[in-house]
Amino acid sequence: MELSITNITTFLAIVLTGLSAGLFYAWQVSVIPGTSKVSDANYLFTMQSINKEILNPAFFLIFFGCLIALAATSFLTYGTQSFWFAVSATLVYLFGTFFVTSAGNVPLNNQLEVLNLGQISLTQISEFRAMYEPKWNRLHTVRTFFSVVSFILILMAANPFKG
Repeated sequence: MELSITNITTFLAIVLTGLSAGLFYAWQVSVIPGTSKVSDANYLFTMQSINKEILNPAFFLIFFGCLIALAATSFLTYGTQSFWFAVSATLVYLFGTFFVTSAGNVPLNNQLEVLNLGQISLTQISEFRAMYEPKWNRLHTVRTFFSVVSFILILMAANPFKG
């Protein structure tokens, strides 16, 4: 395999998309089942804490870098057999992961962030969780699915099955 900007960009897209899919999948199979077992107040406190901590350079590199690397791979593979796989991976990630997160999970997280858990009743805490958790988890399931699909598509763009 030759070392070219296309191969490097495709490699970065694979790594970043794989990390994104892995992060969302790991959350799906560990954090969601774990937090479903804690009290309402502990759940909301935990989610507030996680939502603050995930906003860090490592997450931003994966979340935004993935989209940039996928788009760059699409551009660089134009006219090749890999192009449609790369474009599909980009669009699936853009709409199924990036947009779902930005338009769905983030607004819910913003609603949670302004909630002062020490100054509201247990009834209000329970009501907020009943609104927040099922919506957030549904959206997370969607973005997990599409990040995995995007990962598969960018792997196909790399054409690992050619002779």
